[in-house]
Amino acid sequence: MTGPLEGIRIIDLTAMVSGPLATMILADQGAEVIKVENPAGGDFTRSAANRQGNVSASFLNNNRNKKSVALNLKEPAGREALLKLVATADVFVQNFRPGVIDRMGLGEDALRKVAPDLIMVSISGFGDTGPYAQRPVYDPLIQGLSGLATVQAGADERRPQLVRTILPDKLTGVTAAQAITAALFARERTGEGQHVRLSMLDAIIAFLWSSDMGSQTFVKGELLQQEAASFQDLIYETTNGYITIAVQNDREWQALIRAVNRPEWAEDPRFLTAELRQKNIDARLDLIQSVIRTDSAENWLELLAEESVPCAPVLTRTQVLDHPQVRANDLLVEYDHPQAGQIRQTRSPARFSAAPAQPWHGAPALGQDTMALLAGCGYSSDDLQGLVQSGVAGAAEEGQS
Repeated sequence: MTGPLEGIRIIDLTAMVSGPLATMILADQGAEVIKVENPAGGDFTRSAANRQGNVSASFLNNNRNKKSVALNLKEPAGREALLKLVATADVFVQNFRPGVIDRMGLGEDALRKVAPDLIMVSISGFGDTGPYAQRPVYDPLIQGLSGLATVQAGADERRPQLVRTILPDKLTGVTAAQAITAALFARERTGEGQHVRLSMLDAIIAFLWSSDMGSQTFVKGELLQQEAASFQDLIYETTNGYITIAVQNDREWQALIRAVNRPEWAEDPRFLTAELRQKNIDARLDLIQSVIRTDSAENWLELLAEESVPCAPVLTRTQVLDHPQVRANDLLVEYDHPQAGQIRQTRSPARFSAAPAQPWHGAPALGQDTMALLAGCGYSSDDLQGLVQSGVAGAAEEGQS
């Protein structure tokens, strides 16, 4: 059996993380993703730090299972070659600032002349219109403008904090991948392509709404702004490390009382109901911490698990690799990359019963597939050599990254 997206060809003009992650998700599911890059350096993440064999971890981790074609799209011959590729494709994805793709002569009208039923996807930072549409964008800016940094702080009055991972970039990638498959499904029903537009800002505000915008949900209500759940995280210090404990309902609260052997907490008027426990959350967490710091992580996790209290160890990134649950999930895969050597990555988290694990191909060298793919579009060997010699196209040499 093949991957669920086998036979789908995607032309990918995206760079950095959000777009490349979206198309890698689809590549992992069987789509043929052709990454089109400038011959002069390609995707910026190729030059990022944390490298092995002259290949960056960032590029490896967002461009697996793709092919690379190097074209200078500022040149008419480069755009012509791209349009020949688009004519063979199902999806076209780009994340230039709004309007740039049109000024390049590669807007929707131009693409539909060669591929009428194409799914065109445009990913932006702030949106297609409005006062921020043409501004440069990076992940921290979206965290600030979306309210995520305030949510991370815990209350409107506290100093905003950034989430220590590029959540807007990555969540936009996941959102884009889902939208692309939805558009492909719609095309199967109607035979018509469409233009999918999404922004990082929209993706994050929508993401927050399901759990963090309760005070903003009722339009005519006069609710207080979101108050701090607590000035503390649900992380507890033990004698030899950290654990996390999360209890919600009465059953779990009683189970925690039994696990830590503090029966007097059951009669404490501050904690008699879920509402009171939430209202007095700081006092409750202080009490739990005062007990948890007296014993080891291993002992507490065993006692808590016996009472079915939701709990887990707090692991470092390296410790995650050897945790028995992670190993049981067969999530991590090791394989050899032609330039970087042996690398470790996660498989696609979604597993399809009709599609066993697919063979992996590491992130491509810049222009690795230029010759083969353009030859498939009708270019002769002489034509291809001319494109390379003129700088319109680039082709990887042996060992090049």
